[in-house]
Amino acid sequence: MSVTDEFLNDIEGHLLLAATREEGRTAAARFSAPLHWLTDAQRGEVERRFEAEYLALARVSWQQTAERAGRLRDEYEATYRDLRRRLLAGWLLTCALAFGVLVVCLV
Repeated sequence: MSVTDEFLNDIEGHLLLAATREEGRTAAARFSAPLHWLTDAQRGEVERRFEAEYLALARVSWQQTAERAGRLRDEYEATYRDLRRRLLAGWLLTCALAFGVLVVCLV
């Protein structure tokens, strides 16, 4: 991975985190809006905790997605290696048969 790719991945990660934080704040505000009996300090605390939980859940989801992507990549790479091995074996067998037919025809 090049330095440029790493830089772009870092930027994408920061943008994703910023967007998720904003989603968490918005969801927290929606959640606390109908709770009219809360004081401003209590509302702020509820929203802060809601946002923190939202981010924690998003992080767990991202980690699970990354782990699943890694497992799928490993499975696809193994399947690809197996397919390449089979194709090579088939090609070698075909070449051997063609060579055998050629030898028989020339004899």
